[in-house]
Amino acid sequence: MRSRLPAPPVDAALVAVSLLDVRIHVAADEPLRMACALLAVLLLLFRRRLPLPAFLLALPAALASDAVFATLAALYTLASLSRHRVLLAGCALAYAACDLTSWSWPSPEFLEPHGLSALITVTYSLATGVAPVFLGQLVQARRELSLRLDEITEAREHERRLLAQGVLARERAQLAREMHDVVSHQVSLIAVQAGALQVGSRDPETKEAASTIRRLSVQTLEELRHMVSVLRASGSRPTELTPQPSLADLHRLVDTSGIEAELRTDLPDDLPPAVQRAVYRTVQEALTNVRKHAPGATATIRIRHADDTVHATVTNTAPTRPALPLPGAHHGLIGLCQRAELLGGTVASGPTACGGYELRLELPAQGEQ
Repeated sequence: MRSRLPAPPVDAALVAVSLLDVRIHVAADEPLRMACALLAVLLLLFRRRLPLPAFLLALPAALASDAVFATLAALYTLASLSRHRVLLAGCALAYAACDLTSWSWPSPEFLEPHGLSALITVTYSLATGVAPVFLGQLVQARRELSLRLDEITEAREHERRLLAQGVLARERAQLAREMHDVVSHQVSLIAVQAGALQVGSRDPETKEAASTIRRLSVQTLEELRHMVSVLRASGSRPTELTPQPSLADLHRLVDTSGIEAELRTDLPDDLPPAVQRAVYRTVQEALTNVRKHAPGATATIRIRHADDTVHATVTNTAPTRPALPLPGAHHGLIGLCQRAELLGGTVASGPTACGGYELRLELPAQGEQ
């Protein structure tokens, strides 16, 4: 909605102008007229809550004196709040009659018409009574139009959000189909082939490697199935993509990484879940990069807590054999940096002097406040 002027300053301005009108048009030695005029000024403070009584009680001021500003202000307020047009027309005529009568008051004789002069006087009084009614109705129509425009704008914004959600739902459904029909199928084939290799091979190292491939493939299939079910939900309710890891899962991550790695940690168990996930994902990404880019290397993982800051460092030695050309989008480190920034931390990485690589994470222990 459009902003409106606050009521107290408006009331104060109206009262001030009305008092000035009383001072100009009412003499101090006319107690009856002064009382009627001051009553009309006082009623301005109640014109919003009791618009009709305020106008009716202010009407005698127009009959007794020329200080009519307060009465006109009360009539305007009534017109801006009321939808009863017959009532408003009657109030405008009542004001015009009082204004005409004030020309001969307190004489019992009504103002007698005298040709063009009388016509002008009657027209002036009617116009003076009708003007605040028209102005009040105009303000009321503008206020209602503003409300309708706000409602239309809100409805359009709601429609836009619904349309965006519909597009997102279709994209999620398409992505779910692709993951189910293509990715899940290929991972299933990997798991089957790894299982056949594990059963048919007599080499212990080959059997262990095949077992690891099969276990990771099955785990990947489980996560894919869960992700597909979430995508097909189309955002109908908040759902975690997978069971979120914590620091308790670090040892299992290192043991199943397929890398000779040493884990040293002294972190407490009461860290916020977001901080625990950030540390886990950092170590996970670092170990993945070691497997992809540094075959045969060993890794050292140091995680410590000092000065309300969590420090995680993953360092690997130089590779002992050439790396295989594997596809990658180079989004892993970017995602880690973004996650750390959201928690008020930093991620840094770079080569070491001995030909290896190091990844460093620093996070506030309680996350960003």
